[in-house]
Amino acid sequence: MELEMAADELKSVLNRLRRAQGQIAGIIKMIEEGRDCEDVITQLAAVSRALDRAGFAIIATGLQHCMADGGQAAGDRDEMRARLEKLFLSLA
Repeated sequence: MELEMAADELKSVLNRLRRAQGQIAGIIKMIEEGRDCEDVITQLAAVSRALDRAGFAIIATGLQHCMADGGQAAGDRDEMRARLEKLFLSLA
C-alpha cells in the first residue's frame, strides 16, 4: 500500500510529526536536567498521542483511498482490509 496523500493531508501529518520531534527533544533535555518524573511522563504521553494521531491520519487516508477504489475484486478488498486492520491495531 503506497502512501498517497493530498498536500493538505500530508502537511497536517508532517506538522504533527515535527511537533512530536520537538517534544521528544524537549523530553531528552528534561531528563538530562533531572526534571520531575511527573512532568517527563506528561510530555511522553503528549508525544505518544501526537504520534498516534499522525498514524491514524495516515490510516484514515488509506481507508479513504480504498473506499474510492470500489471496483477492486473481493479478494483484493479483503487483503487490503486485513492490511489496514493490522496497521490500525499496531497503533492501538
